[in-house]
Amino acid sequence: METNGQANGLKSKKKEKEDAKDNLWSAILEEVQNQGNTKLPSNKNVLVLGDNETGKTTLVAKLQGVEDPKKGSALEYAYIDVRDEYRDDQTRLSVWVLDGDPGHTNLLKFALSEETFPHTLVILTVAMTTPWGVLDQLQSWASVLGDHIDKLDLTPEQRLQSKKQQVQKWQRYTEPGDELEPTASSPMKRSSRNLSDDLENGDDDDCPLPEAVLTTNLGLDIVVVATKTDYMSTLEKEHDYRDEHFDFMQQWVRRFCLQYGAALFYTSAKEDKNCDLLYKYLTHRIYGLPFRTPALIVEKDAVLIPAGWDSMKKISILYENMQSCKPDDYYRDVIVQPVIRKSGANREAEVQAEDEQAFLQRQLAALQAGAPAPRADSPLRATQRATAQLDGAKIGMGPGTPGNEGVLANFFNSLLYKKTGSPAGRADASPGAAAARSDAAAELDRLTRAKARPPAPHAPHAPAAPPIDLNSSSEC
Repeated sequence: METNGQANGLKSKKKEKEDAKDNLWSAILEEVQNQGNTKLPSNKNVLVLGDNETGKTTLVAKLQGVEDPKKGSALEYAYIDVRDEYRDDQTRLSVWVLDGDPGHTNLLKFALSEETFPHTLVILTVAMTTPWGVLDQLQSWASVLGDHIDKLDLTPEQRLQSKKQQVQKWQRYTEPGDELEPTASSPMKRSSRNLSDDLENGDDDDCPLPEAVLTTNLGLDIVVVATKTDYMSTLEKEHDYRDEHFDFMQQWVRRFCLQYGAALFYTSAKEDKNCDLLYKYLTHRIYGLPFRTPALIVEKDAVLIPAGWDSMKKISILYENMQSCKPDDYYRDVIVQPVIRKSGANREAEVQAEDEQAFLQRQLAALQAGAPAPRADSPLRATQRATAQLDGAKIGMGPGTPGNEGVLANFFNSLLYKKTGSPAGRADASPGAAAARSDAAAELDRLTRAKARPPAPHAPHAPAAPPIDLNSSSEC
């Protein structure tokens, strides 16, 4: 009896092992089958926000692999081709680029609605060409985004679930190399690949968030992109920026990213810095594709900080290099906008033209009041004309000829018959002035006639008369 019992026990254990082995293979086959049937979703979106001239269009073109970006207006649409090499699958990632003009913020409703909210990632762009405005721009666009989300018709459960997912994503970040390595039986078993699946299972971590993390939780994935970092060398040469200035800027931007649970990328499309890594991070965050690049903080113009890696303790390392400023100093007091000197400061003052309609109205009123007398030449123009005539006369006649005096007389007559300084050369109406002009004209005519008479023929030479002595007395 005892022997039979032992035999039955061995058989049952053997059967359990076989069942467990069958279950293991079944689980593996089921996992592979499920992964093979999983397709990349086609309803994912990226919304790009930022001021004008922050490189939004160029950044999207770089992510697309396009060399010649074409800038749109208002709300621009584009797409990025995404390919999963492991699944041999591909899809299109929709991209919406909003114009930096605040007047276009009402168009956000077309890019971010109740339906697209769970499937949207937001990129906030700033440019290193205007470092003094970086923090203000980030805070302004985050406020615009938050106000728009508040207006969406989302249920309290949807809002709570989206915020809960952001907390879980932050807490479950793992450094590349620390996660489970892929195996032959389960090539997809990596924490970075299964992040979205874990969130759907509703697992909640009870660990509290670190200091200053997600204090403003919008329920969306956010990536802050600082573009045009190649300009940082120009800031050093032309504006005397030092490492402590760049560290001061970086620590403020990283504190903003902690507040919103955002990742941070410094990029340069000109020098092709971090653009490929940004593409891989977006596909990792949106589709769960692999991203094996750790945080990069050594090069000041190529910073890369994934969401979940940073903390206030890591940020405080930057404080050691700040000698002339403190971490909590007002941003614009340290990063000051330079004064731009206009090259044309000494130019003549601009003359403001009279409004065309006002000018025409004034002319109409003058015409209706009475047509003015025909406009005469100004005294200056009359003088110029007379001078030209005199020059012509001198060319045609030699000195001492009577014609010269006639021209002079005509010139002075023309001046006498025009009132100097009177508007439009209008004649003076006073009788005294007319009489004075008549006397002067008569005298000029007499002089002209006297000069015009031919000189009398010379008499034969006679002896000169003796000089008269005025001191001598004469007899009568």
